[in-house]
Amino acid sequence: MTDETRSPETETETGERGAHGEVLLRTVVDEDLLVFLAQENDPEAVRRSRFAPRPREAFLAHWRERVLGDPDCLVRTVTVGGEAAGHAVSWTAPDGRRYVGYWLGRPYWGRGVGTRALGLFLALEPVRPLYADPFPGNAASVRLLERHGFERVGTVRHGEDEHVLLALGVSR
Repeated sequence: MTDETRSPETETETGERGAHGEVLLRTVVDEDLLVFLAQENDPEAVRRSRFAPRPREAFLAHWRERVLGDPDCLVRTVTVGGEAAGHAVSWTAPDGRRYVGYWLGRPYWGRGVGTRALGLFLALEPVRPLYADPFPGNAASVRLLERHGFERVGTVRHGEDEHVLLALGVSR
């Protein structure tokens, strides 16, 4: 079976057509990591996310060992028109909460790619509640999560910065 087979027993490729090309999720391949590294080092992305970029070798080790090497992580490359545009990932934190995160390259911001990609990823990730903790200054990311049904449930600290804690599927 190929990556494009839509079977629950295999890796899947899922997608949705939009005005700016087809947005797909596919399995991460090693070549994607250098794209992700460049995106993580974009100064505007760093400013918005308040996420300190890692040096190349630390970045690659983290991805190969802690993301791709962890069977608990669900991770997909987001593609637009066949080009790697970013990634989406979910993982279980030490406190037992399941988190989702995503990163798109700047050429894909403001084009609806994040909305379509996150919707596709949420259809693959069955765990609820699902949490996210964007920096509040990244208003576009907060709005994206809220558009998909995430609700503000508190705040968390990452170093000096307070981030908003959002959850999808929390019983109140």
